[in-house]
Amino acid sequence: MPIPAKSGSLGRSLLRDDVYTRLRDAIVDGTFAPGENLKDGDLAEWLGVSRTPVREALLRLAESGLIVARPGRSTAVAELEEEAVRDARDVVAAMHGLAARTAVATLTEGDIDRMRDANARFGAALAAQDAPAAVAADDEFHDVLVAASRNDALIAVLDRYSPVLRRAEALRFLSLDRFTSLERHEQLIAVCARRDAEAASALVFETWHSLPVPGAASGG
Repeated sequence: MPIPAKSGSLGRSLLRDDVYTRLRDAIVDGTFAPGENLKDGDLAEWLGVSRTPVREALLRLAESGLIVARPGRSTAVAELEEEAVRDARDVVAAMHGLAARTAVATLTEGDIDRMRDANARFGAALAAQDAPAAVAADDEFHDVLVAASRNDALIAVLDRYSPVLRRAEALRFLSLDRFTSLERHEQLIAVCARRDAEAASALVFETWHSLPVPGAASGG
């Protein structure tokens, strides 16, 4: 398995979540390609940690559908499959719609400003065709509503199913219709500022549910 030549050590205080995030992001941004075998020893050396947090992270990645683990054989990056993306899209869209409906009434002006700032960075990343930066800014944008929902169960579901969708997002953000998401974000900021929970929920749902599914004739 080819491992990037350089990566700063993450230190002794590294949490399991940090290892998971680094590996997840490496799959999402294509550092580790679909079908590529992953060895815990190589990954541990790359990240500067022991094998234990790497193995725990790989288990989480398997639960999220980003890798395929074959006990006693190999662990490989999963292919981006139509059914898995469609299922994740439906669940994630529903959860974001619920978050918006719950959160809008409690949003502060600071929350609205954070959405505007994240969307500005999102637009800049799109213009630069920087898919990883676009995905990160998009997450920050939507995380404002998710955090404001104060729903731990909802957050747990998103943590489980969002990673598969992030891989497909990277492809969409570099497609010809990539600026559609930017326009929807601007509309969402406007309805949130008006405290229109139902409009916000519908718009968020459509934003996520419009994500094209690889291999399908249309994005839904």
